[in-house]
Amino acid sequence: MPDISPSSPAPRRAIFGWILFDPACQPYFTLITTFIFAPYFASAVAATPVEGQALWGFATGAAGLVIALCSPLLGAVADAAGRRKPWIFAFGLMMMAGAALLWFAEPGNTARIPLVLAAFAIGTIGVEFATVFNNAIMPALVSKERLGRLSGAGWAAGYFGGLVALALMLAFFSTQPDTGLTLLGRPPALGLDAAAREGDRFSGPFTALWYAVLVVPMFLFVPDAPRAMPMGAAIHTGLCEMRKLLPWLMKRPALARFLIANMVYTDALVALFAFGGIYAAGTFGWGSIEIGIFGILLTLTGTAGALAGGWLDDALGPRTVILGALLVLLFAAVGLLSVGRDAILFGFVPTAPGSGLYGSVPEKVYVGLGLLIGGVAGPLQAASRTLLVRLAPAGNMAECFGLFALSGKITSFAAPTCVALVTAATGSQKAGVAVLVAFFALGAALLARVAAPDQAPAP
Repeated sequence: MPDISPSSPAPRRAIFGWILFDPACQPYFTLITTFIFAPYFASAVAATPVEGQALWGFATGAAGLVIALCSPLLGAVADAAGRRKPWIFAFGLMMMAGAALLWFAEPGNTARIPLVLAAFAIGTIGVEFATVFNNAIMPALVSKERLGRLSGAGWAAGYFGGLVALALMLAFFSTQPDTGLTLLGRPPALGLDAAAREGDRFSGPFTALWYAVLVVPMFLFVPDAPRAMPMGAAIHTGLCEMRKLLPWLMKRPALARFLIANMVYTDALVALFAFGGIYAAGTFGWGSIEIGIFGILLTLTGTAGALAGGWLDDALGPRTVILGALLVLLFAAVGLLSVGRDAILFGFVPTAPGSGLYGSVPEKVYVGLGLLIGGVAGPLQAASRTLLVRLAPAGNMAECFGLFALSGKITSFAAPTCVALVTAATGSQKAGVAVLVAFFALGAALLARVAAPDQAPAP
């Protein structure tokens, strides 16, 4: 296999352009998937928060199924064709279209729910596939010794971008349902109608515009691989490579074990973020402002965690960082489930009602555990990306990142669907979210059996 490590460091503007891709995409996850649109959909568009959580889970699962089926083939085709940027451009447009269509999610208009869920699924597919091909560029920019810091810097920049986007939404657009005012105490900007919740709905078009601006340096400054073969031949080659996939993985047991572990714990993390805001809205009655401020605090710890995780990655190795993060997430997930509206520790410690922002003890505990989750989520994801680069053969990098996306998404139609099914069957948001604890525990157990990269046998 050819070595795609750079013979000399990439120009700073190329590094800068590649890093900016993460903050370009992050508002899709921060504003839509987690803190603004998803809780708005569950509390204002769907009939009840329980129904909203179930519907959101089914839509997330459907998008995950498409990603699971297509990621390896697309990665193999990209490896054969050589170039990555055309794929990023096409899937970026797909994400922007899906995000923009969320504007039509009018409160109480259940007839729009199929359109909204389809748009969300389309946008999710687009942003995930675009990320696959951007990740595949990373090994050509820096040496292997600096991959951890580059990956950590990307995640930190992504968190910071999400933080800025969230702050702008809260300050100028998202409103409290009871007052119709933003966090600054003003009506939403651009003449948006607070009664129609247009400020919350604007999170979709805002995300699309944000991506369109921040992704430009990546296209201008980041070098792309040269074209290797025409697209028709690349598709044929990709299909041939797919037929060899299982035997190929069986010869690389460390890579295969890591992909299976990543399949489990990444899905749990994505689902935890996807349902965290919805769960808080149903448990505490939080609106966009409370959830948004919670998101800002979580993003701050996520940014710091991603930067620290990059250095720990280079110092201790990505496997150690991932295992430590998973243990923290397992503890925090159990802690979140122990919190109720008026009690903590699974109801054994009743609490008095509070006033003001996060006034009650359960709300404070929820926020504290959320900050802990944010602090380790960045290192977990950045170290996973680095571990994949260290385990994957250089000449199959895009294909392996396709498998990486597959392993992170192949159960994403299962975990959110399990959350949705349990929520619908029990009528309890807490019971639905509880299934994620098992995913974190299983992911940690599987990763413990993966040899560190310097211990893995050479393929």
